[in-house]
Amino acid sequence: MNNMDFINKKLSKEEVKLIQPLVLAYIGDSVYELYIRLFLMEKLRKKPHELHVMAIKYVSAKAQADILYKITKELTDEEKDIVRRGRNAKNHHVPKNTDVRVYMYSTAFETLIGFLYLSGKKDRLKYILELCTKLTII
Repeated sequence: MNNMDFINKKLSKEEVKLIQPLVLAYIGDSVYELYIRLFLMEKLRKKPHELHVMAIKYVSAKAQADILYKITKELTDEEKDIVRRGRNAKNHHVPKNTDVRVYMYSTAFETLIGFLYLSGKKDRLKYILELCTKLTII
């Protein structure tokens, strides 16, 4: 992969559906975190530590689970299926700072973001990410 391929990454629908949900969540986690960091940098003009503290309000497992709950009615049937796959994925990681149910829903949220990113659904990803920032109070 060329260093800049990640900017316009797009896999076929079939390729994305073959990716394990936890791998989609792994990618979704980084996409969402980068989006939030850029959003906060532009909006707040703070020092890195202050930006990090603010970012936690968006990227913590609890925040992601809450966001997923709030946006569920906005999701397509295909997206709801991806969320279900992410929520039900067998993860042997024991969450440190939250309960298992919250962790499952945050993983489901990250799976959705990873799916949209890897599918090249830029408009839909943008819509969902903008919803996230509107629904979380900083």
